[in-house]
Amino acid sequence: MTDTPPLAEGYEISTEADRIDAERVHRWLSTDAYWAMGREREKQDRAIEGSLNFGVYEMVSGEQVAYARVVTDRATFAWLCDVYVDRSVRGKGIGTALVGAVREQVRSYGVKRMLLATHDAHGVYEKHGFAPLEKPDQWMALYF
Repeated sequence: MTDTPPLAEGYEISTEADRIDAERVHRWLSTDAYWAMGREREKQDRAIEGSLNFGVYEMVSGEQVAYARVVTDRATFAWLCDVYVDRSVRGKGIGTALVGAVREQVRSYGVKRMLLATHDAHGVYEKHGFAPLEKPDQWMALYF
């Protein structure tokens, strides 16, 4: 696991819920994220409301350029999901810095394990210590 690199100059990370651009997040996820294609706006708004949200913002304009959320009780469980970086700023290390900020915030709660699922971003998460499940046979899922 590497230390979290600093966020690219001119950007900041915030967990302030009132800064989340819910319309933009919904557009990103429902039209460009394989795991959330077609997600309804009302469902996305409920997800935001029930989660610990992280946004990355351009410092000058205040425009949101990335998003992540964590479903957590802030004590024993955390699930990282809906990590998205706007295509216009990819390649600047914003996603890596965002995941590092999430990791540190969740760690501060004393949570011992954070889960996530990804098809294509293993390298980003491995930089922060994420690894395949050691005992996948102990995990189950209920699909609706």
